[in-house]
Amino acid sequence: MEPLESRPRTLRLEIPTSTLLRLVLLGLSLWLLIRLWPVILVVVVALLILGTLSPAVRWLESRGVRRGLGIATVFTGLFLVAVLVVTLTIPSLLAQAAALVEREPVFRANLANHLAHYPLSAPFANWLKNLDYSAPLNHFGATALSYSLRIFEIAAYGMSALFLALYMMIDRDRLRGGLFAVVPRTHHIRLSRVMLNLETIVGAYIRGQLITCLLIGAFTFVLLTACGVKNAMALAVFAGIADVLPYVGAILSVVPVVLAALGHSPAVAAIVLVMMLAYEEFEGRVLIPRIYGQALRLPSSVVFFALLAGGTLMGLLGALLALPVAATVMMLIEELRVELPGEQEQVADTVLRAQDDLAEEEYERRTEGVAAEQAAAIAVEISGDRRRDEHLTPPP
Repeated sequence: MEPLESRPRTLRLEIPTSTLLRLVLLGLSLWLLIRLWPVILVVVVALLILGTLSPAVRWLESRGVRRGLGIATVFTGLFLVAVLVVTLTIPSLLAQAAALVEREPVFRANLANHLAHYPLSAPFANWLKNLDYSAPLNHFGATALSYSLRIFEIAAYGMSALFLALYMMIDRDRLRGGLFAVVPRTHHIRLSRVMLNLETIVGAYIRGQLITCLLIGAFTFVLLTACGVKNAMALAVFAGIADVLPYVGAILSVVPVVLAALGHSPAVAAIVLVMMLAYEEFEGRVLIPRIYGQALRLPSSVVFFALLAGGTLMGLLGALLALPVAATVMMLIEELRVELPGEQEQVADTVLRAQDDLAEEEYERRTEGVAAEQAAAIAVEISGDRRRDEHLTPPP
């Protein structure tokens, strides 16, 4: 008789049906995420627009303006400002950009002559003199067409996001009621606090970006105009756009401006360089902390890592969304009272939990027998009152 040890063993791997269903749902979700990624980006941009414009609508409501009229006023004002900016800047910007392209050979020759006087920069001067544009120009038509189609696609998605934000703002109560209807009532207060904090983060970030871009653009235009540098508006617009990117934007905004001033004279280039660096320092140490306030509350290391990760994963759009996403993650950890492995509960955490319990009791009392839409409004009101009290009362 064959011993038991020598018989072949058969291993049976049984996967529960529930596990298979979860794997199928996970795969289907990933497939939908990949296919609907442009739509998801449109929704994210619409939420950014919503968070930026909602405070203005609420400000009008607090002064007796009906919500519908307030929304119409804000979006009409935004449209008029956009038309005014395009009308005043685009024709001059295109003319100055064309002038920059026409003057490029002369500017390159002057820059090469300046660099040829110094031994360290002489090789770079020779490279500038021998630079050949014939190969890139052969593919200019196809490149221009692809970029034109890409710009048209981005503009279409941008308009879709704008109209989606408008519809979401008009249907705020119903959308918010639907969200609160699918969340257990025991979490409504916390959900409302998360929504208020998200609006604060998004609004502060977008408004801060707009203000800092406008300020550096205006400063660059005035500086170049005062120094007699040509095509000041085109360079100022580029500096304002480049300033959107933290850290890297400072270099991108300074280098073209200094090179353009160098074509005028080395003394003017030195003045422009010193003034631009001084403004970048002033912006980083004074303007940004005051404009953004405590909305983001991100350490420098987290900012750098978030920008690096966002740029690597999604390019320019990822770098733009990295900071509000990182601030949102940190806010969720704080608001959801997530206990991190290396931390212990502090006295302040105990106080916050007690305040959460009191707010939940008040909410349950006020929303007994109330529909989800009205309950959502009550939860937002309670969370707003509590946040105002926290701002007025100093921490223990």
